[in-house]
Amino acid sequence: MLKIFRTLLLALLPATILAVYFYREKAVFLILVGVIVAVGSEALFQFVFKRKYTFKDGGAIVTGLLLALSVSPSTPLYALAAATFVGVVFGKQVFGGFPKNLFNPALFGRLFLVLAFPTAMSPWLTPVDMVSAATPLQVFRASGATTSILNLFIGNIGGSIGEVSALALILGGAFLIREKFVNWRIPVGYLSAMSVVALLVGQNPLFHLFSGSAMLAAFFMATDPATSPKSNEGRWIFAIGIGLIVMAIRLWGWLPEGTTFAILGMNYLVPFINTEMDRLKAEKNAKAKKAE
Repeated sequence: MLKIFRTLLLALLPATILAVYFYREKAVFLILVGVIVAVGSEALFQFVFKRKYTFKDGGAIVTGLLLALSVSPSTPLYALAAATFVGVVFGKQVFGGFPKNLFNPALFGRLFLVLAFPTAMSPWLTPVDMVSAATPLQVFRASGATTSILNLFIGNIGGSIGEVSALALILGGAFLIREKFVNWRIPVGYLSAMSVVALLVGQNPLFHLFSGSAMLAAFFMATDPATSPKSNEGRWIFAIGIGLIVMAIRLWGWLPEGTTFAILGMNYLVPFINTEMDRLKAEKNAKAKKAE
C-alpha cells in the first residue's frame, strides 16, 4: 500500500511543482496545511478510537495534497484545514479507512468546502501576476467565450492551484497508467464522454478537457481503487456516468464546474454497479454451464 501512495505522490509532482512556481508562497502554505491536517486528523482519529495507525502509508498525504491542489490560491487556510479534517475523518476513517471508504475523501472534503465556505473558492488568481480573474469555465458560463487551448494546456490561466496546466496532469496520469496503478478505462471513458457531449452541442472538446478539474479528476480522483468499480464493465459505466454529469452541470447546471458532485454521485452508485455486474457475470456463467 505504501508503494501505491508513493507512486501517486510521484505522479502529482509535476502539477505540484507548477503550482508552487505559479502561485509561490500561497501554494506552499495551502499544500502544507492540507498535508499536515490530513496526517494529523488521521492519526488523531486512530488514536482516539484505538485503531491501527495507517498515516505512515502515505494515504493521508495524498488526500491532503489532492484537496490542496483542487482549491483556489485565495482559499483561507482555516477553510482548507476544516475541509481536510472533514474529508479524512468523515469521508474516510468513519467507514473504516482505505479501502473501505465509500467516497473519495479529497472530494468529500471539497464538497464540505463548497457548502460551508461558498466564497472560499473565489476570487481566482491568474498565475505570475497574481491578479484576480475569472476561471476559463466562469468566463465560458458568463459569455460563451473560451480560453486559448494552448494556455489551458501549458498553464497560464486562473483556477485551482493544481489545475492550471493540463500538460502536467497528463504527464502524471500517463505515468500512473504506464505503471498500472490506475485502470486506463476510467480516464478514457470519463474524458471520452465529455468529448462526445461537447461535439454534440457544437463546442470544442479540448476546451472542456483542458479546463477546470477534468484532468486532475480523471487521473487522480475518479481512479481511486477504493471508490471505483472492480469490474471493467463497471468501470466503463462509472467513468461515462461521471463525464456525462460533469458536462450536464457545465452546460446547463447552476455551477461552472461539476466534477465534485459527479464523482461523489457515482461513488455512491459503485456498490450497486458492483452488485449488478456480479449478478450478470453469474448469470452468464450459469448459462455457459448449461450449454456444456
